[in-house]
Amino acid sequence: MNFLSHLHLADNSHTSLAANLAGDFAKGHIDNYPKHLQQGLWLHRQIDQLTDGHELIKELISAFPKQHRRVAPILIDLAFDHMLAKYWAEYHQQSLSDFTQKAYDDLDACPQLPKQLCEILPRMRSENWLLSYTSRQGLNQAIGSVANRLSKPELFTDSTCIVERLDLEIETAFRLFYPQLMAYTRIWVRKTPEQYL
Repeated sequence: MNFLSHLHLADNSHTSLAANLAGDFAKGHIDNYPKHLQQGLWLHRQIDQLTDGHELIKELISAFPKQHRRVAPILIDLAFDHMLAKYWAEYHQQSLSDFTQKAYDDLDACPQLPKQLCEILPRMRSENWLLSYTSRQGLNQAIGSVANRLSKPELFTDSTCIVERLDLEIETAFRLFYPQLMAYTRIWVRKTPEQYL
C-alpha cells in the first residue's frame, strides 16, 4: 500500500493518520520513536506484511514481465492508490478532496515525524499528491517520481505502459484484496501490543 491507502486504512481503523503514514519513513525498532507514533507504525508494518505475503499479490506480481518483477510490488502499491482514489466513494463517506485536506492538516500538526517525511510534506500538499491519484496521469507521475528517487531508475523503464496494460488484473486484485485489508486493520487495532498504546 502507498500513501493514500495507508491514510485511508488509518482513518478506517480510527488511528493516527500521520503516524500510519510515517511508517513509510520510519526504520528500525518502533520503541525508538515517540509514543504518539508507535501504534501507527506498528499498524503500518502489519499492513505491509500481510500485503507482501498475500496470494493475490503474489499472483499479480507474476503477471508482470520478468524484467519488471523486482519493482512490481512498488508499482502495485502505487496502482492500488490509483484504484482507491478512482473508486473512493465506494470506500469512504467523505469526499476525497475533503479527506486529503484533513490528511495534510493532520500531518502538518503532528510533531516529531521522520525527517524525510517532513521534507516532502510541503510539496505533497502544494502538488496535492493524494488527489492526483484519481487520474492515470497522476499515477504515471507518481511512478516517475518513485523511480527517480531510487538508485536504479532504469528498472522502471516502460513501467507506466505495463501498469496500464495490466489495469484489469490490478483492479480485480484490488477489489478482492482491499476490503479484506480494511477488515484486518480494524481487527489489528484491537490487538495492538500494549507497549504501543
